[in-house]
Amino acid sequence: MLATYYYHEIIRKTIISFGTLFNQIHLRRTDKDNNNIGDMRVPITYGPKQKFLARILQQPDLNKATQISLPRMTFEMNSISYDPTRKSSIVQTFRTTDEGNNIKKVFMPVPYNIGFELNILCKLNDDALQIIEQILPYFQPAFNVTVDLVESIGEKRDIPMVLDSITFKDDYEGDFSTRRALIYTLTFTAKTYMFGPIAESSEGLIRKVQVDQYTGTDVTNSRREMRYTVTPDPYNADPDDDFGFNETTEFFTDSKVYSPTQGIDI
Repeated sequence: MLATYYYHEIIRKTIISFGTLFNQIHLRRTDKDNNNIGDMRVPITYGPKQKFLARILQQPDLNKATQISLPRMTFEMNSISYDPTRKSSIVQTFRTTDEGNNIKKVFMPVPYNIGFELNILCKLNDDALQIIEQILPYFQPAFNVTVDLVESIGEKRDIPMVLDSITFKDDYEGDFSTRRALIYTLTFTAKTYMFGPIAESSEGLIRKVQVDQYTGTDVTNSRREMRYTVTPDPYNADPDDDFGFNETTEFFTDSKVYSPTQGIDI
């Protein structure tokens, strides 16, 4: 059952989309007269903060005798969990078309939450506050990011990036030669969806819609009163064609009911 190969890169796209949110954070320095004397873009890297802290504090012998510059940001994915609050029917499907206008059948996606941790490492507290204030106003507590989850069928969805918590740590222990590192940690949850394999649809396009209206909401005892039918014009039109619709209305005084399985009124 699990032998069908497919790879939509949904998790990878979600990670990239999350990191892209913070790749244009800038930091400015001013003199005593509040004149701008420097502007820098804060670098962001995927990886755990422990690796960068070890590099800052331990200073191992490397080919380049330089220290890691601060400030900088790091982020990483730290959890994936199913979200039962957004669950839909496991057998429900929808139909769409690919780039070649071929009809595809897709099962409803499965909701999953992906956890992220964003770490802001600074030497000066004012630098950290500048970065934090450029992030927080956008999350109330969620910020929607449009992600092309399944490119082959053009399935784009707005993925909420929810800010869950903010913590602060002053990692400053030791003598005066020890480098100081202020760390702000922001945790997020991305409410994304996982899609299964994309199958060819054998049922084709819907070319007829028929609705029966009754005299009351109790369809068991109420009589049908009107039938509204819509078909495309021309009937064999494709989705990209220039077509219209034929609408017909029929009125009834009998008590018959339309049978979808037999295709007749009984």
